[in-house]
Amino acid sequence: MHVRSIFISDVHLGTRGCQADRLLDFLRDYESENLFLVGDIIDFWSMNRGIHWTPAQNTVVQKILRRARRGQRVMLIPGNHDEAMREYHGVSFGDIEVRREHIHVAADGKRYLLLHGDEFDQVTRYHRWLAVIGDVGYNLLVRLNASLSRLRRLLRRPGYWSLAGYAKSRVKRAVSFVFDFEDSLIHAVRERGLDGVICGHIHSAAIRPVDNVVYVNCGDWVDSCTAIIEHHDGRLELVRAWQPVAASAAAPVPAAPVAVSPASTLDELPQAAIPCNGNATRL
Repeated sequence: MHVRSIFISDVHLGTRGCQADRLLDFLRDYESENLFLVGDIIDFWSMNRGIHWTPAQNTVVQKILRRARRGQRVMLIPGNHDEAMREYHGVSFGDIEVRREHIHVAADGKRYLLLHGDEFDQVTRYHRWLAVIGDVGYNLLVRLNASLSRLRRLLRRPGYWSLAGYAKSRVKRAVSFVFDFEDSLIHAVRERGLDGVICGHIHSAAIRPVDNVVYVNCGDWVDSCTAIIEHHDGRLELVRAWQPVAASAAAPVPAAPVAVSPASTLDELPQAAIPCNGNATRL
């Protein structure tokens, strides 16, 4: 399927949690004019503790470089896990542009601020040690989830269930953090007179219109395996790795295919489960 733009974030290459095989399948299914890498593509934080680099992860890098060589616009917007690349703002490596942030003009004329989003995370900005501890804990949950997934397959349990996502959705403080993060970004974008923001960082995929501003989060390729695509008419859609391409193309949702809105109780909070059959879910 050919689309105008692809937005992916939080791939975390160099870690055991990176689901490079699923990302490769996604990149084979979708061609685009623009490919935006919205931060935390390579996880230098985790690689300082130990490198886990698979052939599939190497193929991901080669595939991205090949797209740039073929004339597709490829832009890297570094995040906090690959923040060393922020020193190279305005530089191109192998036809890949590096920008701290970027204003993307969609096909329908709407302007979106592209940034990773860690600038709006108070823990990452002012309590880095706590962010590192949280990163270690999250990676542990992801590794446990891999074992649970193997057990579910042995028991022939259908669908996909995320331990890390479930924990985030059930911890009140974590949920409050997600909503505060989203609201901060929405406020900043509104002040700049833009139509929306496309970010990553919190591993919680969403397309959420708020009044005259659209909040978009790409999700991640560690747990949920999601991306944002822009169709040739400017419409944005959230795509899951388990969602068949034909289903995405045949039944597009004109406004916001996946929306996350504040919930009044924990039972109403967005669920993390994403079934393999591509049925509609709540993220």
